[in-house]
Amino acid sequence: MQFANHHPQILYLISVPYICTNSKAMLPDQIDVDQVVPKVEKEMSFLDHLEELRWHLVRAILSIVVIAVVIFLAKDFVFDSIIFAPKYKDFITYRAICNLSHAIGLGDSICFFPPDFNFITPVLGELFITHIKTSIMLGVVLSFPYIFWEIWRFVRPGLYEKERTVTRGVVLICSTLFLLGVLFGYFVISPFAVTFLAGYQIQGVTATPSLSSYVNYMIMFTVPAGLVFELPMVVYFLAKVGLVTADFMRRYRRHSIVIILAVAAIVTPPDVMTQFLIGIPLYLLYEASIFIAVRIEKKQAAKEMALEKK
Repeated sequence: MQFANHHPQILYLISVPYICTNSKAMLPDQIDVDQVVPKVEKEMSFLDHLEELRWHLVRAILSIVVIAVVIFLAKDFVFDSIIFAPKYKDFITYRAICNLSHAIGLGDSICFFPPDFNFITPVLGELFITHIKTSIMLGVVLSFPYIFWEIWRFVRPGLYEKERTVTRGVVLICSTLFLLGVLFGYFVISPFAVTFLAGYQIQGVTATPSLSSYVNYMIMFTVPAGLVFELPMVVYFLAKVGLVTADFMRRYRRHSIVIILAVAAIVTPPDVMTQFLIGIPLYLLYEASIFIAVRIEKKQAAKEMALEKK
């Protein structure tokens, strides 16, 4: 019996010939397999869940390490063509704005360029540490879709079928919004911020920023913008569970504008232009979230009416 319990498949293979040779043998479609083979239900314990989560996290961390190693080996290209690009006058954003200025007949009136400046490294080992930190942060950003997918693979089995249907495509949408936010911070926020911060002057003081401070600001301009761009998805799920409604968001629109400006002031340097550059997209995302909440409420109302008719 102990052998049979551990090997129900073998018990089934042994039992089938006996059933078929019996004078009162049943047809194959009449055989109740559940009577022959005991049910083996796998219920994961808490430790099993922790083990599964551990492997999801291990794979996510490995993806970061692999991309970080590749970026670390491509040091010259990464720093010169990506990290330092917003400090060069031929950066695509500066050229695009200047070309727009000439196209609308304003000449060089709205053209702007960052001043020439070099970095210092007053701390021993700063170059190496900053190189490692930059590689890891770029690894996190580039592997974000895979990291989110691994987390979603762990969460998804615990959802009901209706919840799985509602969250279909969540990995693609969240990853796209995050990367769009990072690109917005890199191509829009960072040029204005670098120009303002590097060009700010106090008499008798020469600005020579450290390399680590520049990298820290570049991270602050991009990664928070990527997270902020997830606002529509957050509102989508909150509206689905009924915690947020379109009327609620309309009622507190003025309060939200104050919060948006406060968030823009936190994630950007003390520059009015840069704050508006992040504040305007945030407000547009807020309005888009209201539209999403309206759509969800209409669909839920239609479903309730259909159920009442039935």
